[in-house]
Amino acid sequence: MSRQSAFLACVFIALLYGADKPKEGGFITILEYGKELYNNPRNISCVKCHGWKGQEQIITRYTTAADQERVFKAPPIYGLSFEQLKDALERGKSIMPRYNLTPDEIKAIYYYLRSTKQN
Repeated sequence: MSRQSAFLACVFIALLYGADKPKEGGFITILEYGKELYNNPRNISCVKCHGWKGQEQIITRYTTAADQERVFKAPPIYGLSFEQLKDALERGKSIMPRYNLTPDEIKAIYYYLRSTKQN
């Protein structure tokens, strides 16, 4: 069994039992799993556009031929409802890519984002 397969098997078991905290001898919490997925869900990192905590962030800026500055920003996502996050991840939105995440993966990312919510 490869390292990646072993990691995914452990994560699946943790999610299957709804682990917020690892059981004795456990491997990973749902919060840790969500953070890892957020950092690299399907080789397109959420962090690149939404930052480490899901905050608003500039994706890119450029100047047009008419010398006008254009700025593309990713909106803050740490305060989204679960349904809003799920919808954005499943359908993609604007320039956001569509991800093929399982319901448990979406829940883990949501759990992580809620833990980073700004005051």
